[in-house]
Amino acid sequence: MFLSPQDRQALRRSLRIYRIGLPLAAILLVPGFLRRMVRRGGYEAHFGQRFGAFTQEVSTRLQAHTWTWIRSISVGETLVALKLAKALRAASPQIRIALSVTTSTGYALAEKEACDWLFVFYNPIDSRRAVQKVLDLLKPERLVLVEGELWPNLLDACLQRDIPVMLANARLSPRSARRFAKARTWTAPFFNLLRWVGIPDPEDGPRWESIGFPSERLVLTGSIKFDQDAAGEPAVEPLRSLLIHPGTPEDAPLLVAGSTHDGEEAWLVSRLPIWRQKHPGLRLLVAPRHVERVPELLRELAPLGAKIQLRSALPSGDPWDVLLLDTTGELRAWYSLATIAFIGKSLTAHGGQNPVEPALAGKPVVFGPHMQNFESVVRLLLDAGGAVQAGTPEALEAVLSQLLDDPERCDALGKHALNALHVHQGAARKTAQLILQSPARG
Repeated sequence: MFLSPQDRQALRRSLRIYRIGLPLAAILLVPGFLRRMVRRGGYEAHFGQRFGAFTQEVSTRLQAHTWTWIRSISVGETLVALKLAKALRAASPQIRIALSVTTSTGYALAEKEACDWLFVFYNPIDSRRAVQKVLDLLKPERLVLVEGELWPNLLDACLQRDIPVMLANARLSPRSARRFAKARTWTAPFFNLLRWVGIPDPEDGPRWESIGFPSERLVLTGSIKFDQDAAGEPAVEPLRSLLIHPGTPEDAPLLVAGSTHDGEEAWLVSRLPIWRQKHPGLRLLVAPRHVERVPELLRELAPLGAKIQLRSALPSGDPWDVLLLDTTGELRAWYSLATIAFIGKSLTAHGGQNPVEPALAGKPVVFGPHMQNFESVVRLLLDAGGAVQAGTPEALEAVLSQLLDDPERCDALGKHALNALHVHQGAARKTAQLILQSPARG
C-alpha cells in the first residue's frame, strides 16, 4: 500500500505513542478481561493461540494452504463473519478462510461451522511478537476486519508484508466518531491503513469522513447483518417443540427479550403477572446479553415468584413462566417463534442492541428510549412503521399490553419491518465481490 512520506511519519509517531501506552493499558485492562474470560468459561481451550502458539498439527494444516483471514470479535460480529465467509466461498469455491474471534462464545458459534475450508482460531493479542507469529503461519492474502476494532501492531505488520486490510460491515457509532475525531491526529494514521471501508448506510459516510478517512475509499455495501439472502433459515422446529407443554395452548403468546442488560430482566418478570391477567398463557423468554450473568439472574429473579427454567434444562417436563436462554447461537430462531420482541440495553442501559434479527423474522419490534448505537436502523424501522419505541418504563408496559391485544397490528409491524430492510439484501454477496476484486498480497 502506498503511503506518502508525511503519512509514514504520522504513522510512526502514532505507533510510538501506542507502543509506549500499551503496557500501561494492559495493566489496567487485562485483569477485567481475564475476569470476563473466567465468567464466560471455555477460556482454557486453545489459550495459546492468543499468543500465536499453535499445535504442530494445526501449523502443518495452515502452512499447506493459502488463506484469507477474517477477524471477528464476539457473537454478533461472528454471525456477520460467517455470512461473509459463505458468500466468499460461493463466489470463489477454492478460497480458504481463517476466521478468528476474541470471545469464547464467539468461538463456540464459529466452531460449529468449521470445515476443511474454514479454520477457526482465537485472535492474537496485539503484541508485535504474537501478531508476527500468526502472520508467519497464515501468510494471508488479505485481512478482512468485521465491524470494528483496529489493532495498530497488526495493521503495521500487515503494511510491512503488503497484506491488504479492509473493514467490512463497518460500525462507527456517533459517540465513537466524536471520540476519534477529537484524537484525529493520533488515530487517523491507523484508519488510513485500510484499503477500503464498507459502510451499511449513506448516513455513515460523514462520520467516517469526520475522523479523517478518505471519502473515496468508502463503499456503500448495505448491512450484512440485515442481509436475509445470506442468513439461511434458522432451525425453528426443534425449539417449537420445547414450547409445547400440557395446559399451555399451542398459540400461547411468547414475549422474547433479546440481549438484555442489568435491571431489564427483573422489570420484565415483575410485569408478567399484569400482562397475564388478559393473556394467561403468556410466557417470557429472556436472553441476557452476557450469558455469564445467568447464575446472578436466577438469584435476582427468584423472589418475584415466577417459574423460571433454563434453556439448557429443556425438555424437562416442568411448566415454566420464564425461560432463561443460557445457550448461544439460538436467539435468532427464538425470535422466529416470538409474538413480540423486546430489544435489550434500551430501557435501563444505554446504547441498545441490534433489532435486525427479529425484524427479519417479521416480528413486531419494541425497544426503550436508548438505542443510540443503532440509530440508522432504528430510524429506518420507525419511519417504515416496523417498530415501536417507548420513552419510559410505563409507556413500554402499555405498548406491550396493546400489542398483545392486537394481533393484526403485530402482523402489520412485522411486514413493514421486512420491507424496510429489503434494501440490504445482497450485502454479503456485494462485500464478497469487493474483497475478491481488491488486489491481494503482492
